Amino acid sequence: MAAGICGILLGCLGVHKFILGYNTEGIIMLAVSLLTCGFGATIMAIVGIIEGVIYLTKTDQQFVQEYVVNKKGWL
Repeated sequence: MAAGICGILLGCLGVHKFILGYNTEGIIMLAVSLLTCGFGATIMAIVGIIEGVIYLTKTDQQFVQEYVVNKKGWL
């Protein structure tokens, strides 16, 4: 639940990726947002919102299977 909410609110910074332990993906999102002087932040924010909604709409079993067991990094 925390990852979903952070994905919606702080998606451009990749906070939801760090919460799930996906450090590489989180660093990529953070770097794109910062190194493009905010232009890439819009795209990363959209990705974060989509991922946050996906996280919140999955059942607990689906979420654990996809993001904890299978380590699905993106969407």
